[in-house]
Amino acid sequence: MRIDIITGLPSLLESPLNDSIVKRSQTKGIVEIHLHDLRDYSTDKHKNIDDYAFGGGAGMVMSAEPIATCIDALSENCAYDEVIYTTPDGDTFNQRTANRLSTFKNLIILCGHYKGVDQRIRDKYITREISIGDYVLSGGELAAAVITDAVVRLLPGVLNDETSALTDTFQDDLLAPPVYTRPAEWRGMEVPPILISGNGPAIETWRMDKAMERTKERRPDLWEKFNQQSES
Repeated sequence: MRIDIITGLPSLLESPLNDSIVKRSQTKGIVEIHLHDLRDYSTDKHKNIDDYAFGGGAGMVMSAEPIATCIDALSENCAYDEVIYTTPDGDTFNQRTANRLSTFKNLIILCGHYKGVDQRIRDKYITREISIGDYVLSGGELAAAVITDAVVRLLPGVLNDETSALTDTFQDDLLAPPVYTRPAEWRGMEVPPILISGNGPAIETWRMDKAMERTKERRPDLWEKFNQQSES
């Protein structure tokens, strides 16, 4: 997979994309992640990438030309499956979307900033708009890092145990069950006996029961969705 991230602040992404699982995935050659500084595509002598909004009002707007120039240049050498724009008014990112994006070969992520990008960029180039939650960040770089991390960890060969991603919270519209590790007794608290019984089927039943119990208690919206899926 190849992921190209277009941003006016590439330094914000250097650390999260060069550590842990994302770094290992690049070292293994499973994914290529390229950061593109939008200012490199500006024709303004001051390398500006924003301007005042037509109609007035507070805040600046990301200019169309540097973004278009960057996307056009990238598209000359690569066919992209999705051109994603990170924006608070996009579709809320979830595990289902991460699963879908992980099946693609090439992605562009455009990081929003200021009051957003010129609408004409959204109309001409963007194929998917994503928000990571109902709040506003200083820019879309952190959202791009979240999306990248969630997608990359799903790629075959990234995780040492490939079944791990399949049992993550949200994969089946349920929250994950409680987990424990050694020692079996810690400060007077013991691991549930079933988990050290060696009875695989019983353990899986316990985990499913706890996952459903936790989801019903903490996320009734997911619980309702899970029941609907089970009935269909």
